[in-house]
Amino acid sequence: MPPYISNIPGWWDRWMARIEPIRSATAHMEPWFSLLLFLCATALMIWRLNALEGKGLEGTVLGTVVMPYASGFSNLTFALVMGRAGGNGTLVLENCLVNNVTNLTLLIGLPAMIWSLSVFPEKRGGRNGTIVSRSHRLNYLSLLLTLAAALFFSGALWALARDGVLDLGDGLVLVGAFLFWQLFHVFDVLKQNVMRGRCLKWSMAIDMLMVITGGIGVYQAIEGLVDWIPRDGKGFLVFGNIGWLSGLLMVLPNALLALFYARSRRADIVYTSQIGDGHICIPMCIGLFALFGQIRIPSYFNFGVLIIMAAGAVHFLFVSVFGRLPRFMGLAMAVAYGLFLYKGILQ
Repeated sequence: MPPYISNIPGWWDRWMARIEPIRSATAHMEPWFSLLLFLCATALMIWRLNALEGKGLEGTVLGTVVMPYASGFSNLTFALVMGRAGGNGTLVLENCLVNNVTNLTLLIGLPAMIWSLSVFPEKRGGRNGTIVSRSHRLNYLSLLLTLAAALFFSGALWALARDGVLDLGDGLVLVGAFLFWQLFHVFDVLKQNVMRGRCLKWSMAIDMLMVITGGIGVYQAIEGLVDWIPRDGKGFLVFGNIGWLSGLLMVLPNALLALFYARSRRADIVYTSQIGDGHICIPMCIGLFALFGQIRIPSYFNFGVLIIMAAGAVHFLFVSVFGRLPRFMGLAMAVAYGLFLYKGILQ
């Protein structure tokens, strides 16, 4: 482990020492206590992040910049927990691949099967209808940019991993690319607020404080679940499969977001929340762990990246040409995810 990682500020260790008595007292209730904490902390984050939509963060920007930190924070903390513990980077890579495949197939395909995801609403007459139409056209262009970014990040990861390992330099590139992408959207939000003649509200600081509180809860829950998983033994519920286990668990917040906004006829947020969560995993989570230590590339890596890029290309095609993902394609995505699980778990 690099020296700069081992010299983590003492305040973090002091904070963890204060939490330790609580964890010891609840050890006999594992894994149910950690699962409950995970769900409650995630619900708190989603609740307050959703409140930000009416405070200057709207539409596609909400799904790209804000929502991923609610749904993808668990993946980020998993990478941090594994990195601090000197864990196997391949498990983090597996977690991110499972998460992204689930996002782009099942969690977009299932809402499309039920409600059909249309970026453009039904046309309405009058001046208000014209304003809504312009807003959705802007969201449509932002969505295409977000899909293109997902393809770019996946391609960049594949290119960096061609030598069979991801090291410190690769991690800096991946994390830097993600931070630049987020900075681009922050300035886009500020630009939109200037054009509309409004400013961000001070109450957003309270919302973000509650989000941070939820994030601490998510971190503790993930660390508790990682400690609870048996290190050896037979069956699926062992530490060797924690990449798959964590990847499947951490899509629960994404599923709640997708179903909620699909039912509200906000296909743009359904798409961008899932794709934005994918950006948290690729490149941020993988790049973050690479800062702690090297990640050896497994044999199934190319296949996983191929699935992610193929699903992203299909979404880009249907959104750019038709402005929607029809129900039959939603069914095809769900079936593809079933085959993915069969190949990865049942076999």
